Amino acid sequence: MPAPSPQFALLAIGILLLATVVAGSFSSRFGLPALIGFLGLGMLAGVDGPGGIAFDNYLLTQSVGVACLIFILFSGGLDTDWKAVRKVALPALCLATFGVIISAGTIAVSAALIFDMTLLQGALLGAVVASTDAAAVFAILRSTGLDVDGDVPALIEFESGTNDPMAIFLVGAVLLLMAAPAAPLTGMAVDFGQQMTMGGLIGVAAGWMMPELLKRSAYPDGGTAFVIPIAGALVAYGLAEAAGGNGFLAAYVAGLVAGNRVYAARKMVSTFQDGIAWLAQVVMFLTLGLLVTPTNLGDVILPGVAITFILMLVARPLSVFLCLAPFRRYGWREKLFVSWAGLRGAVPIVLATFPIVAGVPGAFAIFNVVFFVVVLSSLIQGPTVKPVAEWLGIARMNGGEAPEPKPRVPQGF
Repeated sequence: MPAPSPQFALLAIGILLLATVVAGSFSSRFGLPALIGFLGLGMLAGVDGPGGIAFDNYLLTQSVGVACLIFILFSGGLDTDWKAVRKVALPALCLATFGVIISAGTIAVSAALIFDMTLLQGALLGAVVASTDAAAVFAILRSTGLDVDGDVPALIEFESGTNDPMAIFLVGAVLLLMAAPAAPLTGMAVDFGQQMTMGGLIGVAAGWMMPELLKRSAYPDGGTAFVIPIAGALVAYGLAEAAGGNGFLAAYVAGLVAGNRVYAARKMVSTFQDGIAWLAQVVMFLTLGLLVTPTNLGDVILPGVAITFILMLVARPLSVFLCLAPFRRYGWREKLFVSWAGLRGAVPIVLATFPIVAGVPGAFAIFNVVFFVVVLSSLIQGPTVKPVAEWLGIARMNGGEAPEPKPRVPQGF
C-alpha cells in the first residue's frame, strides 16, 4: 500500500483532531470523562474500525505519552493555587505515595490469587493501574455544575498531580526485579529517595527561573512568553532525568512554583498552557485508541471486570481510609467520595506500554487488561460522581447552598 501524500496525511490529522474534540465534548454531556470520546474515536480510526489505520508502534506510543504527560502535569501545576492546596499537602502526599503502594499491593495479591499470574506479574499490573487521574473528575464537576464542600477537591487535585511519579517508580522497580530477581530492595529505596529529591529540587529551580526569564524578556507579552514555558517544562523533565531524578515530578513542581509567582504574562501563559495540555490529552488518547485492537479485548473481559471492581471497591477505598486515618477532619463521607473519585486515566495505559517495550512475558495481556480497566472505570465512576456526592451530602450545586447532610455517624462507629 503506497504511503499517503504529506498533504493528505496533514488533512487526515487535522480532521482527526477536530473529530476528537467533538467526541470528547459529546461524551462529557453524558457525564463521561472526555477520554472516553478520545479513545473511542481512536479505536474507530484504528485497524478494527472504519478508519482502518494499522498502528502497533508501542515505543512511539510510549514516547508520545511521555511527552504529552510532561505538558499535562506542567499545566496542572500552573493552575494549582498553593494557598488552596497547602493545608492538604500532607494527606495528599500520603495518598500519592503510601496510597499508591497499598492499591498496587492489593491488586498484586488479588491478581496472583484469582488469575494465572505470578506475584511479580500481579505487582506489575497493580503498579500500572495504581495512580489516579483527577483531571477527568474535575471535567465532570465543571460540566455538571457540581462542587464539593471543604478541601476535598484540593486534596484530589494535589494527589493526582503527585501520585504519577510513585506509580512510574513502582513499574520500573517491578521490571527491574523481573530482569534481575536478586536486585537488592535497599538499593531501590535509595533510588526512590534520590528520584523524589532531585525531581523536587530541579522542579523548584526550573519553576523559579521561568518567571525570572519572562520578567527580563524584552517581549514579556509576545512570542517568548509562549516559548519560555514550553522550554521550562522540557528542561525540568530532561534535567531531572539526566540527574537521576523523577522528571514527571519535576515538571509538576516547576508548574506549581511558576504558577504561584507574580509576573506580567502570568495569565496569558496559563491560558496558553491550558491549550497545550488539552492538545496533549487529545494526541495522547487518540494515539492510545489507535494502538488498541478491540478484537483482542474479548479474552480479558473477565479479568478486566474483576480487577476493575477490586480496584474500585477494595484497593482504592482501603488505601484512602488507611492513609487519611490520621487526619480527623475527613469523615467517612469525604473518604468515600475521595475513594469513588479515583478514576483511572491516561497514565496507566501509557505505563502499560513499558512492559511491552521491555519484552516482558504476558505484557500484551496486561496492556489489554489495563485498557479495559480504564474504560470500564470511567464508564461506571464517571457518570456517578455527582450522584455519589449528593447521596453523601457533600455536594454544593452551582455555587449555592449545600444540601442538608445526612446524620453523622457517632465518632466511635
